[in-house]
Amino acid sequence: MIPLNIKSPYIYLILLLLFSFLAFSGWSARQASTRGSQISDHNYYSKGLKYNNTRVEERAAASRGWQLKTEIDNRSLNFKLTDAEDSPIRKATGELTLFLSQESRVLRLHPTEIQPGLYQLNLPDEISGSLQARIDFEQAGARVSRQLLVNL
Repeated sequence: MIPLNIKSPYIYLILLLLFSFLAFSGWSARQASTRGSQISDHNYYSKGLKYNNTRVEERAAASRGWQLKTEIDNRSLNFKLTDAEDSPIRKATGELTLFLSQESRVLRLHPTEIQPGLYQLNLPDEISGSLQARIDFEQAGARVSRQLLVNL
């Protein structure tokens, strides 16, 4: 057995350091279990590095009162993009992202403006079933995004 020299101040310092470490570990475990995540948007990590830019664009579209209506007719998707006064939003760039889970790939399609504020997109014949999709329209620093479920 190793004799302990109680008169040495280093033993007290080591015990103080060990007690401090255990107390801090207990406090941090309690904070993690009771307070949870401080992230208010649970989709923060799914949007990647453009998260802040996307949020600014979405707020700009919301402040302008943008509205997006979606209709499906056979294999054609129609999007009506209007502002707060129900005026059409012209020359917006759009992108439809289809998630093809069976093929483990993503398909990106771009709608074309057929009338002021009315955008159309024809879906390819080779896709079918129930597909998750996301539509984004952007114009002059404002963006509107919607999640869709496309049933073919």
